[in-house]
Amino acid sequence: MDMKKIRISTLYKDIEESISELKKDPSLILKSREVVEQALKKNEAFYGINTGFGALASKRIGDDQLKQLQRNLILSHAVGTGDLISKDISRLMLQLKIHALGLGYSGISKETFDRLMYFVNHDLIPAIPEKGSVGASGDLAPLAHMSLPLLGFGSFWNESGTGTIPSDKVLKKHNLEPIDLQPKDGLSLINGTQLMSGYGAYILERALHLLKVVDLLGAMSLEALQGSIKPFDERVHEIRPHSGQQTVARNVRNLLSESEILESHRNCGKVQDPYSLRCIPQVHGASRDAIAHCVNTVETEINSVTDNPLVFPNGDIISGGNFHGQPLALVLDYAAIALAELASISERRTYLLLEGHDGLPTLLMEETGINSGFMIPQYTAAALVSENKVLCHPASVDSIPTSLGQEDHVSMGSIGALKLLNVIKNVEQVLAIEMFTAAQALDFREPLSPGKGVKSAHKYIRKHIPHAQEDHFFRDEINLAVQLLSDKKLLQYLELR
Repeated sequence: MDMKKIRISTLYKDIEESISELKKDPSLILKSREVVEQALKKNEAFYGINTGFGALASKRIGDDQLKQLQRNLILSHAVGTGDLISKDISRLMLQLKIHALGLGYSGISKETFDRLMYFVNHDLIPAIPEKGSVGASGDLAPLAHMSLPLLGFGSFWNESGTGTIPSDKVLKKHNLEPIDLQPKDGLSLINGTQLMSGYGAYILERALHLLKVVDLLGAMSLEALQGSIKPFDERVHEIRPHSGQQTVARNVRNLLSESEILESHRNCGKVQDPYSLRCIPQVHGASRDAIAHCVNTVETEINSVTDNPLVFPNGDIISGGNFHGQPLALVLDYAAIALAELASISERRTYLLLEGHDGLPTLLMEETGINSGFMIPQYTAAALVSENKVLCHPASVDSIPTSLGQEDHVSMGSIGALKLLNVIKNVEQVLAIEMFTAAQALDFREPLSPGKGVKSAHKYIRKHIPHAQEDHFFRDEINLAVQLLSDKKLLQYLELR
């Protein structure tokens, strides 16, 4: 059986198809398990199957204690702290673990695998604390918490994802008993990079959408500020042919097609726009290319086997280092920087929109003094951009020895993953502020019509967020704009790449 390859762009559809295939055909799992069963008949030491773990790898374990060894592994490693990972990301971690086990190089028992499948098919999602992994020996603590409900410990998320329920109560409701882990099962469960790759996949799937949205917002601000279309000329980007740069320039040209605003100032004599308008292709494009690299790396990871030891069809059981999160650690840091730059240039455009250029009222309201206008939303954008500068310090440059020095270099990719989620949330808030600020500015360009793409988006935004005549509770609009950013309908009729 050839396993379904999971792509970030079609993440959730692909995962569902993968799990469906495994339900129909678990042959790779059965073959891998048979290798483990045969190995147990030999008078040899196999790491983590009949030995201790980490610094205790040289300690041989008796046959009568092998099941207890795996049980103890889960219990001893479930030492996570901090807030709980969201139900959505926890579900993704469980699904990616099932997909990785299904590749057939982990040797997990069919009984344990079937229970994981039951969990995901009934949306029984373990509650997992976010902190405790150093991103090297696998995401040990988080994955141990993910595995606790197999043994009747830990908790599941409730249906709404707003609270948790003790696992023993959930198992009882489903007429399930805790299971006995078989030799190798515990290691197969907790060795892996599913926290790092789960966060990476979850965030990058959102990022692919944001890359198109930010081009739209840049085009909206360009129109509102009566910026020039000349820097987006195809010839400019042919002689510096970075793929992302060319794509962004093409997107903006398409969005500004048939613009009456552009025609109204075509011969105005203004020579150059500020960089946040003129260099949209170069800045947005660089982030696009960076995210493309990150997507490629994470896709490779989620379709890989990151267990240890690895079980091969010819009977070899090899201890290696596929659990080390360095490939992910680097790109999670890179993605944070790439996304933060989109917010950085967006905030600069928001600032320009408030300055009163080319006929726009200062702070985008007719009566200021009594009204502060759009002044303070820009403060919030500035604060979030500055916070991202701190969050973008790379976690991957750090390392600290663990396991009595046996694990003497670690990736810290888990910390990069948690920071990246905060970064993209901040980016979405900043972009939301540019969205309703640019929409407000475009209102003052009427009756002239913007490009057909910008016009379509502006009309959609105005269905949900009205023009602001006076000061009001802007927080509601920021929250609503964030929702609109993620709504695929915003881009539904726009030909963006």
